[in-house]
Amino acid sequence: MTWKTARRSFYYDGAPEPLDPVLIAGKVALLVIDVQNVYLDRPDPSTLTGEDLARYHAWTPFHERMHGTVIPSIAKLLQSFRGRGLDVLYARIAALRHDGRDRSLSQKKPGWNDLLLPKDELPSQIVPAIAPEGDEIVVTKTTDSALTGTNLRLVLANLGITHVVCCGIFTDQCVASTVRSLADESFDVIVAEDACAAGTMDMHDRELEIMNMIYCSVMSSDEVIGYLPA
Repeated sequence: MTWKTARRSFYYDGAPEPLDPVLIAGKVALLVIDVQNVYLDRPDPSTLTGEDLARYHAWTPFHERMHGTVIPSIAKLLQSFRGRGLDVLYARIAALRHDGRDRSLSQKKPGWNDLLLPKDELPSQIVPAIAPEGDEIVVTKTTDSALTGTNLRLVLANLGITHVVCCGIFTDQCVASTVRSLADESFDVIVAEDACAAGTMDMHDRELEIMNMIYCSVMSSDEVIGYLPA
């Protein structure tokens, strides 16, 4: 089974296989979404008890995937894009005000998503292992979609980009929201599945199945790299 037949949802059972993407230098970009220090920071489990300790262990598979699979896959994509002189862009969640009043409602509701990340503080920065280099563009958003809350749409258009390869976190939240926005704006989107993660693998796999073939093509990083222009 290849990417053309894998992750088929109910809607696309029996549909024709998609065509190979035609990725052209100057028209394809890599977008790394929300891989920030805050999401990889972990407390010392010896200081935790009860529900806090249970939550710590519940998140352990996510952190293992991030360090063992996702960050290495993003690093490989970065090396391939940079080595070919292709555009690399980043999106990150960060508040423009220290009190966070500029955040969208989805980032203010009580619960896990309610994070106050002032733009200049360490938690909001992109993790060092895959940090931007040189003049690579970083957009700062206070929304889930990297298009809705930034000038990314205009930037991509000005760069002449038609195809966007997305990776990052979280598959079922900011990645999915960005992919849908890009698709609605008629960008051709590819999601590098091994360069993404959700809170659980079940959520990750389910969201990829939902998005695949309508909003994006879902591939491995190696498959994406195989289509990149020389």
